[in-house]
Amino acid sequence: MILNKILSWNKLSVIGMSLILLNNTSCIDYADNVNPNEVTEEMMAADNLKTGAFFSQMLRRVVIISDGGTLDSDYQIAQNLSHDLFSGYIAATLGSTNHNGQYNFQEQWVNATFDYAYTGIMAPWQNIHKIATEQKLSEIDALATVVKVEGMHRIADSFGPIPYVNFGSSSLYDPMDQVYSKFFEELDNAIEVLGNYVNGNKEAKLMSDYDYVYGGDVKKWVKFANTLRLRLAIRIAYANSSLAKQEAEKSTQNVFGFIESKADRAELSHNSLSYHHPLQEIAYNFNSGDCRPGASIVTYMGGLNDPRISRYFTKATADGKYHGVRIGITTSNMSNYQGAKISNLNMDRASTPVVWMTAAESFFLRAEGALRGWNMGTGTAKSFYEQGVRVSFEENTAGSADTYLADATSTPSSFTDNVGSDNYTFSSKVTPAWSDNANFEGQLERIITQKWIAMYPDGPEGWSEYRRTGYPELIPVVKNSSNGTVDAQLQVRRLPYTRDEKINNAIGVASGIAALGGQDNGGTKLWWDKKSR
Repeated sequence: MILNKILSWNKLSVIGMSLILLNNTSCIDYADNVNPNEVTEEMMAADNLKTGAFFSQMLRRVVIISDGGTLDSDYQIAQNLSHDLFSGYIAATLGSTNHNGQYNFQEQWVNATFDYAYTGIMAPWQNIHKIATEQKLSEIDALATVVKVEGMHRIADSFGPIPYVNFGSSSLYDPMDQVYSKFFEELDNAIEVLGNYVNGNKEAKLMSDYDYVYGGDVKKWVKFANTLRLRLAIRIAYANSSLAKQEAEKSTQNVFGFIESKADRAELSHNSLSYHHPLQEIAYNFNSGDCRPGASIVTYMGGLNDPRISRYFTKATADGKYHGVRIGITTSNMSNYQGAKISNLNMDRASTPVVWMTAAESFFLRAEGALRGWNMGTGTAKSFYEQGVRVSFEENTAGSADTYLADATSTPSSFTDNVGSDNYTFSSKVTPAWSDNANFEGQLERIITQKWIAMYPDGPEGWSEYRRTGYPELIPVVKNSSNGTVDAQLQVRRLPYTRDEKINNAIGVASGIAALGGQDNGGTKLWWDKKSR
């Protein structure tokens, strides 16, 4: 099942362990058993093997994937049983009724979210940074830094203040605004370095043998980094609007542009890496299936008559219709939610990719920027919104989006539990069609709702956008076991700090709680979570 592989540091915090690992470049053990000393230093310097081994490890840890190992259970506890649930995309159908889905945070699971980021992303990045600095390979350093920001903004957006700005020399937790400022500083520098590398090299290839995302195509990496900067700028719109506008417009002015097609989106390629999407394994091969589609997204897409629903989910065999599951369900017979009356995830083991960033997202980001009055280039909130929907349809081979975008009547339908009685009626009246007459919130709801649908099944991003904007309307948890620390209507705002860090890095955690400005529980809002509702 799930708990047969849990990270546990008995005598050191994960930060302390990471500092030890990053200072020992003679053996890369972690979870991948890579030993670069099997070849000479000269060979490694010649073909980037030394940095390449660390780089490929980072790519496999932004989202934990299993490429021949047993890491699906680690993905489950680190992401599936938190972000994927809280985003409205997935529901847990575990036999247990004592888990994160009911806001009863399991310490080992939260540990895994934190630990894998530091041992799998931060420690190898620090090694790359050290080697690249010594060998004057600034472009390698920049490439690894882009991956670091992609992986670690997900961790900051999960916990709040984290050890980041001075990682390598301090285990203290940095305030979240400082972490985001560092993200922008690093992305600005990386985009400049990589852009110069593209301009000065006809082929513009880096670490092709180790790059499972773009096969060494540096131009595509610049597009991704530029779009990532826009994502993070939009993320802080309610916390620091002037900085958000500045970074967003900086991305718009970049000559390399944004990810705008499926060919350029950031995903782990099955051509260069043999792996399967961990959600496919969890849904089909863990017991009778430890997860099923979330009630929120299934009901939204059904009510909006969204053709992408057949690409995302299978029909329930009992009646040939789409049925999801609410999070936090309680039942003595969970198998009913794993059987013929409930839909499943439509994923192919050999071909469904893990996607870091869709092409559609870049259009929805610009739609919101334009809505806020920022300079997003040639286009309006409406045109960017409609292009985002069209590109999402293309990415999911769902046909033409014309009829969908013209639909001004379909709204989210009421959820009917096809097994039990945990029904829910949405108050949202959002439609696929854009409305020029809608106010700011009405137009923002359209943008975020379609962005949320297009980003499925990226739980961390779906959850972050819900917390930041309040959209889309998500069905509340059935059972709230937080003892009052999480408001069932506002839902979970963050993950509590980890047990192991509290034991082994108490001073660091204390600095994080002080910077958080609230109680260390799931109900405390993050720095960028400023919108009142």
